[in-house]
Amino acid sequence: MRSALFIGSKLCRVPGFGGDHPLGIPRVATVMQLCAALGWLEAGEFRCSEPATVQQLGRFHSREYIAALQEADATGGASVAVRERFAIGTRENPLFRGVFARAATTVGGSLLAAQLALEGYLSFHPAGGTHHGRPGRASGFCYFNDPVFALHGLAERGLTRILYVDLDAHHGDGVQDALHDDVRMHTISIHEAGRWPFSGAADDHGGGRSRNFPVPSGFNDTELRFLMGHAIVPYAQRLDPQAVVVTCGTDALAADPLCGLMLSNGALWSAVQTLIELAPVAVVLGGGGYNPWTVARCWTGLWGKLSGRAIPATLPPVAQRILEGLSCDLMDEDMIDPAWLTTLADQPRPGPVREAVRRLAAADAAAAVTAKVGLGDAR
Repeated sequence: MRSALFIGSKLCRVPGFGGDHPLGIPRVATVMQLCAALGWLEAGEFRCSEPATVQQLGRFHSREYIAALQEADATGGASVAVRERFAIGTRENPLFRGVFARAATTVGGSLLAAQLALEGYLSFHPAGGTHHGRPGRASGFCYFNDPVFALHGLAERGLTRILYVDLDAHHGDGVQDALHDDVRMHTISIHEAGRWPFSGAADDHGGGRSRNFPVPSGFNDTELRFLMGHAIVPYAQRLDPQAVVVTCGTDALAADPLCGLMLSNGALWSAVQTLIELAPVAVVLGGGGYNPWTVARCWTGLWGKLSGRAIPATLPPVAQRILEGLSCDLMDEDMIDPAWLTTLADQPRPGPVREAVRRLAAADAAAAVTAKVGLGDAR
């Protein structure tokens, strides 16, 4: 089994975005606390990421945008022109102290994750997954697009069949569009239909190497397992990827306040474990997630799975106290499931495989035959 490495930084412990923003909750910081409480984060398993340099950032993002974000961070403000052109300083993408360093460090973490994966490690970078970032503007809480940097880092080492799979509840639009003309890259996104950014239709194949699965609200564990078995894994097996990068957003879990999918964290863990076995090189990133309890439990348990540890039936008191100390403005007190305070693993959420999900799998099977750019072209 590949040794797993957890990639983080001291900036993960610093609050960002502001208390009234959906990402104002502690996420990676809580994961690191829980892992430490469980004895799951030994010194040899942790790697600290450094900020990507302006030169590195410029490989994807425009120099004008990078400079604008630096200036806005330094001055603490953005003009109307900057807000309109670069979407910086908006309610969606607010300015907060250290925003540039935080975003650049997320990119640095994904570059490091790709490097370590190429060295034979299984890289876990939960602060990553900012999949909406655009070359010249912020988008969807994402200032830079760190998955693109992880993917480019793999391609720069000569890999020609690279698979990106996005399990976030929102379509991975920024990544798909960035890779549109790169024949080395294939993307798959499972996301909630009718949800922002309102892209990723089932017949949207990007440059011919993208597959999109806009699933209905209430998407359950059985339906995810069905899509994995009937569409995702068969596609990947035909590609025979040399590397896989997975964005595992937790907003696809039941009880996320911004989304309507109904997965258990065990279903996400299983999907990620299946995906990373499809290639000798693997990177696992974080993504969205706006319920601090489900985010922390999911990514902590995912690290446990990736690093070969057993998930405890009940958390020790020190870990329970960490979860008891969380709060979220988007959720009332009576919405907090008592199990979120004492366990890591959710109860499974099985259900029927609805016709809408079956149609998605069937449509993908047909698309695999008729796509203008076939899997064989990447070889």
